Amino acid sequence: MQLFYNPDITNETEQFSFNKEESKHIVKVLRKNTGDKLHITNGKGWLFTSEIIIANIKNCVVSIETKTLQPKRNYNLHLAVAPTKMNDRYEWLLEKATEIGIDSITPIICDHSERKIIKQERFEKILQSAMKQSLQCYLPKLNQVISFKDFIKQEFNGQLFIAHCEETDRKSLKQVLQPKQDITILIGPEGDFSVKEIEMAIQNKFIPVTLGETRLRTETAAIVACHSVAFINE
Repeated sequence: MQLFYNPDITNETEQFSFNKEESKHIVKVLRKNTGDKLHITNGKGWLFTSEIIIANIKNCVVSIETKTLQPKRNYNLHLAVAPTKMNDRYEWLLEKATEIGIDSITPIICDHSERKIIKQERFEKILQSAMKQSLQCYLPKLNQVISFKDFIKQEFNGQLFIAHCEETDRKSLKQVLQPKQDITILIGPEGDFSVKEIEMAIQNKFIPVTLGETRLRTETAAIVACHSVAFINE
């Protein structure tokens, strides 16, 4: 199955027209014709089965045949991850985390952050592509970049963790994770969280955790955390 994404389709939509770029891809590249079926999601959980009624490279029109709201996972995962020095590593993280299963991600600027600007629009497209590739119907939310200090002041639900490399009292993430819970995990930059940031997180009820015995890159740590949550909820 090939999945298309458009946020404008709702459960009340009966017919839908793709934009020029998408229409050309469907008709010219994929060689879809009148009568062919297309599967579409709006990223909000709905899966639409449609039939092409006008196969035009400038305006491909489909008729919606069935609409199904896909069930959500039994947990909600929010990763707050410092932007990596190299953009492509963060893009890889977004792609793989989406494939594994994530609900929201927040880029946080920390004391040791070397990169403080992200490409919001490009990151959004990567999330959309990964959602379609992995045949999921819920698009992860990419929050605006925010400083660690401002992020930590927010109210959170569920389990709260901060993964860091300081030689202090830390618990193993896999031992403290509980299934069917909302979870927020903080992952620092290449230079790790500062001692001040770790103390601030603990004061705000975040539990210090380790992700293993080896030192991990930022994007690798985020994926390990993401997979650990998915594994405990299988």
